[in-house]
Formats: sequence, C-alpha cells, structure tokens
Amino acid sequence: MNNKQGPLDFAVALNARFEKLMPVLTPFGVALGFLLPQVFVHLRPYIPWIFGLITLSGALKLKAREFVLTLRHPMPILFAFVSAHILMPLAALFFTNLVFPGDADTISGYVLLYSAPTAVAGFIWVSIFRGDNALALALILLDTIAAPLVVPGTMSLLLGTRVALDMTGIAISLVMMVVIPTIIGVAANEISRGKAPQVISPYLNPLAKVCLILVIAANASVVAPKIRFDEPKVWLVAGMCIFFAALGYVLSKIVGIVCRLSPEKRVTIFFSAGLRNISAATTIAIEFFPEAAALPALLGIVFQQVMAATMGRLLLRRVP
Repeated sequence: MNNKQGPLDFAVALNARFEKLMPVLTPFGVALGFLLPQVFVHLRPYIPWIFGLITLSGALKLKAREFVLTLRHPMPILFAFVSAHILMPLAALFFTNLVFPGDADTISGYVLLYSAPTAVAGFIWVSIFRGDNALALALILLDTIAAPLVVPGTMSLLLGTRVALDMTGIAISLVMMVVIPTIIGVAANEISRGKAPQVISPYLNPLAKVCLILVIAANASVVAPKIRFDEPKVWLVAGMCIFFAALGYVLSKIVGIVCRLSPEKRVTIFFSAGLRNISAATTIAIEFFPEAAALPALLGIVFQQVMAATMGRLLLRRVP
C-alpha cells in the first residue's frame, strides 16, 4: 500500500465503521459520562470548541449555491419549518403538561429539545433513504443560522415567565457552536471550489464522531451524580423521549403527504423534522437551565439514531 494513501484509507474506513455504529456510539457517550463523571466533567469548559468542530465537519459538505437554488422553491422549507418548529414544540408543551403537570424544568427541557435546529447528521439518513440532498443541505444551513433566534423565541413564546431565560446567552452559545462553524465550513467549500471537503473531510469526519462522544459524555457527567435510576420519573422521561421521537416522524410524514410533496422531498422533511441537534440542546440546557431540564435531551441522545433507522424503515417505502 502506498504510504501516502495509508492514513487516508484508514480515516475513511474508520469513519465508515463509526457511521454503522452511530446507534451505539451516542448511548456509549452517555454511559461514559455516567460511569466516569469525575473524568469527563473536566471537558465542560471546552465543549463550545469541541462542538464547533462537529458542526464544521458537517458544514464543509454544504454549498451556498444549492441553498440559493432551493430558496427559489421555498414551500418545502416552509412545510419543514412548520413540522419541526411549530407542531413539535406545541406537541411537546401539550403532552408534557399532561404527563408532568407543574414540573416546569422537565417541561422546559422537552420544549428546548424540540426547538433545537435539525441535526447535521440528518443528511446521512436523507442520503440512505434517497431523499432530496439539496433540500436537506438547505434546511440544515437555514435552520442552523436561524437557531439563535428560533430557539430563544420559541422558548419565550411557549414558556413565558415560567422559567427564567437568558435569551442573549442562549443565542450567543448557538452562534459560537453552530452558526460560525457553519459559515466557515460553507465559505471554505465555496472558496476552494469543493477541494476543501475532499482534503479535510476524510480526516475530520471520524474525529467529529469522537468529539460527539466527548460532548455527550461531558454533558452527561454534569447531571450523572443527581440522577437516580431507581426513580420512576427517569424512566417516564425516557419513555416520553421515545414517544416524542416517534411523533416527530409521524407528523412530518403527514405534512409531506398533505402538502403533496414529491417522494424525495417527503423523505427529506421526514428526517429534517424528526432529527434534532440534541447535543446542542443538551449543552444549552446544562448551561442555562436546572439539571432536570437537561434530562430529556440527555436521554433523547440515547434513542435518536436508533429511532431514525426504525421509523425510516417503518414509515418510508424507500427501504435502503
């Protein structure tokens, strides 16, 4: 084997293995945080930088011109926004008030989770199920850039004065972790005319997945000492995470059908609305909310990738 190609081949193979293990890697990060909180808690000050690297890894694949072309036909974007940022936050508020009446911290945790932007990893699932890749990239870019306004705005509108919100702090945190790395990644892709992702992404992609595990473990380490698994509430929160994950996919499926979108665009909205940037939501919850508000996002991480695979096979005809 050519020595110059050796590291590249290893990085590509490692990333492919990581992608197959995604349903396992995220729960593994949670387990690390719970088992070794005294180790991973020291990473907390570095989370914005680590998370920025994760965002940069996904953003390098985005192209501004694809975003502009998709904007010329904005209705699918509008439908995706309605499904992700109106229907799901309202559903989260409604059902959590029924299940956790008077528990403002837990309710705010679910509303925060379903106010978060779509996950960059959703592009992987859109590709697997043969959706509209250009629309997926546009949704990721637009949703990410809008997050500093959408997340605090949704939280303030739906929760009002029930929780104290540092909207400026939340917005700044999202800008640092998500928006700036996205702009850098898109700019690097455009300026290099697509060469930057070809050179950098093979090495950055597996590193980003390791960083994701570290972010999850660091966030889990903060709440680990205060969570008791012998408490029924913890299992109830976990059950509601599964329920909301399934509900998000069902609602986005219905939206795609009612709005008479093409099969490719239905797949894209399905995953764009169903998947959330849970790591960002967890980081914000731990930084700006009581520990109880981080529990829905933290437990949601465990199920997100598994639910993406399961619901995709159950509700989409395009089985990979």
